[in-house]
Formats: sequence, C-alpha cells, structure tokens
Amino acid sequence: WLKTVCVGGTATLLAASVYGYFSGNAWFYRHVAMPAVRMLDPEQSHVLAVYLASKGLVPKDRAPDPDVLRTELWGRTFSNPIGLAAGFDKHGEAYPGLLGMGFAFVEIGSVTPLPQAGNPKPRVFRLPEDDAIINRYGFNSDGHVIVKNRLKEWKSGASEGKILGVNIGKNKDSKNGAEDYVAGIQELGCYADYIVINISSPNTPGLRDMQGRVLLAHLLDTVTAERDTIPHKPPILVKVAPDLSDSDKEDIAAVILRPKGGADGLVVCNTTVARPQTLQSAHRGEMGGLSGAPLRDMATSAIFDMYRLTKGSIPIIGVGGVFTGKDAYDKIAAGATLVEIYTSMAYEGPPVVKKIKSELAAILKAEGYSNVNDAVGTRHKELHREH
Repeated sequence: WLKTVCVGGTATLLAASVYGYFSGNAWFYRHVAMPAVRMLDPEQSHVLAVYLASKGLVPKDRAPDPDVLRTELWGRTFSNPIGLAAGFDKHGEAYPGLLGMGFAFVEIGSVTPLPQAGNPKPRVFRLPEDDAIINRYGFNSDGHVIVKNRLKEWKSGASEGKILGVNIGKNKDSKNGAEDYVAGIQELGCYADYIVINISSPNTPGLRDMQGRVLLAHLLDTVTAERDTIPHKPPILVKVAPDLSDSDKEDIAAVILRPKGGADGLVVCNTTVARPQTLQSAHRGEMGGLSGAPLRDMATSAIFDMYRLTKGSIPIIGVGGVFTGKDAYDKIAAGATLVEIYTSMAYEGPPVVKKIKSELAAILKAEGYSNVNDAVGTRHKELHREH
C-alpha cells in the first residue's frame, strides 16, 4: 500500500512538473524551475537553456498577439514589439524554438568570421540580489560557416511573420575589423531580416573604439556597400554602448544620419562597464559587462538621447533591464520602436515574455493608444508641450 502511494505520488508530481514546464506556468517557473536552474553554474544553465530551445522543449505561446502590439518596420510586420536580444542564442542553434515562446523576433549572435573560444571560464556571474548578470564571454562563436549552415536549414521553414536578426562581430585577433563585418554580411546577410553591427561589447579589446566618428563612418560606408549587393537589402543597425559621453552620442548620430552610408537603425544599448554603488552581490566586482535591472535607467536615458539627437528619424531597438510591461513601455516612450530582453528571461524563465506583452498591452490601452507605434517617443512630445 505504501509503495503504491509513493509511486502514485511521484507520478502525479512528475506529471504536474511536466505540465508546469511546458504550459509556461508562471508559478512553476518562479518557485520550482528557475530556483533549480540557479543551482547550476551560470554558463551551464545557459547552454542547457539553448539546448532545450533547440529541441523545441520549451513552452509555446500559441495565443495570437493583440492588435495593439502589432507594428510595421523596415517593410516587415512584427506581431508584437518584444524580441530576444543577442547573446542568448549566440550560434543560431535555437531560433525557431525561441520564436515559439512568444517573441516576435530573435536576434542571434554575435557571430564572428572564424570560430573562437572567447575568454577563459568562469566568465558569467549571477548577481541575484540585483537582478543582474555580469558576463565576459568575449565573442565566443562557432563562426560564419557553421552558423550559415544552421540558418540555411532553418530559415526556409521559419513561421510567417517571425523575424530573424543577425548580430555580427569581429574576431579578437583580426587586423581589419571592417573586413570582418563585411564578411558577416557576405556570409549571413541573405538569411537576415536585419543585421546588427556590434561595435560595443566591452569584452573585445579595442572594439568600442569603432564607435568613434571617423572609424564608424568608414565602417558604415563599407558595410552598407556590401549590404546593397543583397537582393532584399536587409536593414543595417548599429549596437552602441550605454557608457557614451554626450559628444560620443552626437558623433554617432551625425554618422547615422548621413544621407549616404548611414544606418537604418540603432540598438541601444549593450552591457555597461559601470558598477552602480547600489549593487549588493558578492560578484559585483567581476570584470565584464553588467546587464539587468541596474542597467534599466541608464539604457532608457541613452534611448531618449539617441532619439532626440536623430530627431526620431532612425528606428531604435531598446535593450536593458526590461522585466515588466512598464519597463518596456518606458523604453518605447523614450523612443524605442522595438524592445529586447535577455536577463529577465534568465531570472524568470519563458513566462516573462507573455507577462511583458500582457502588461504592455494593458498599459497602452489604459493610456488610450490604439497601436504601440503611437506611443513611440511620447516622452519627447510631453516635454515639448511642457516647455
């Protein structure tokens, strides 16, 4: 009798766990799945999450997105403005499974021309007291050839209306960074709905120097010329750092706005090398880029500045510290057309995608917007009216 009860109880618990996992139950992820994941080394848990997504072993959000979240950009329809930032699916292994979780778009990468191992381990650190992560991966990448073969296999079967961004970087030992980005466009551009030029990772020596006015202008001249050889001419976006001075931001805006050789968008922003005094975790002193809640206000401020400097004429993907619908709304009001998440999913799991979309839709309706696009940059309009 006792054995029967134990077996029956175990089977019930297992069934409940399986249901909770695949249904995306928020309580299950908050109290069971994610605490279990945090018992693993951070990089091991990252690798496991990508593997599960690559096999489709993740919850699927089959509910249609509300019309208020639908937006059009670069001639493409996004069913909602929420995407997954680069850095999660670095090697293009799990794009279809991740899209099935409710993201309208997924940005893979950064992908470098040649395979490289990145920095020595350990190189990822959780800061749970701060809802943050510090990483110094250093562009670990499978390289163009392997990623290209994965995109060949999967892109043809991608769901209609789902968008793929490809984030490209340069090899650590490269003598000519611009050539690396051109190679990325040559090899991967035909599979991308948009391409991100990542010149702002803090973990590759000298990379952020390419955000300077002269080097950025040369880089964009080179990569846009190569992009124009691709039949569907995917938009070129530049990913910038949050740790920019006012003059740095002005220089970037001036280059981006050039009639010829400019960019089609910005990703604002990458991780920060700053360490706010409010950080509580024992890992707060680790080298690398800080992401998550401590980056939230810095990122929103950077979005606000770049929208103002580009006069709202350049689409912005806002990234940094987005855990709630309100966080996403603040990015949009500051000037972001689309919003990406990463660290919040590492802490809350797949249910955070549905939560953010639901809360954002509710805020937009409460504010009287019929479409999310109407809310883009509204903070600037409010400040203009006040003055």
